[in-house]
Amino acid sequence: MNVCMAHRGWSGKAPENTMTAIRLALAEPAIRAIEVDVQLSKDGVPVLFHDFSLERTTNGSGRVQDLTLAELRQLDAGSWFDERFAGERIPALEEVLAAAKGRCTLNIELKTAADMHPGLAERVLTLLDRHGMKRDVYLTSFDHELIRQVRRLDAEVKTGLIVYGRPVMILEQLRQAGADMLSMSYPFLTRELACEAIDQGFGVIAWTVDDPEAIRTIMKWHPQVQICTNHPDRMLALR
Repeated sequence: MNVCMAHRGWSGKAPENTMTAIRLALAEPAIRAIEVDVQLSKDGVPVLFHDFSLERTTNGSGRVQDLTLAELRQLDAGSWFDERFAGERIPALEEVLAAAKGRCTLNIELKTAADMHPGLAERVLTLLDRHGMKRDVYLTSFDHELIRQVRRLDAEVKTGLIVYGRPVMILEQLRQAGADMLSMSYPFLTRELACEAIDQGFGVIAWTVDDPEAIRTIMKWHPQVQICTNHPDRMLALR
């Protein structure tokens, strides 16, 4: 059966990458995986946040990496979504690990660009080791070299290459990066590619699939394709 993965938590119901969105997803037993985005605060703490700048989803401004965890925790990360979530805070990754342990798989996207967030992989791996969760996560990234770095640092942790578009020889690129998973924007993913990747031993994630008809189509391709969605209820209604 296709894994239902909640994108940035249950982000159709609550502000993305917040503990409320995470807890909503954890409360639904049929959601077997949660995707989150992680980058470093100024003081080197892995935190959940998608954009590199703060403006879209908080009342702050500037870059995530330029504020300490304490400063980030002062921001309102909920009102942009709905006033009911006013006061929602940016969580540290460690909070999410503690909440999710033994309950579901985490797909942790390592957010990097150019030379931003040096040491991100090492900090995340340290937390995974501390919480005994190295086998309960995927570490994913658009950055091929970062995936290779994770593989060198700890071969036990599963990794995934995130792909937007339809590059040539993508499965060979996965092998060269040492990735275990193909995480692909669903308009570019085909049944043929998904099945070929699975046949060759790779995991496959289709993102971000919110249209019920698209979800239904992908579910027919192969039962091992994981479907990442902002609206898990739409997928679960099709089962």
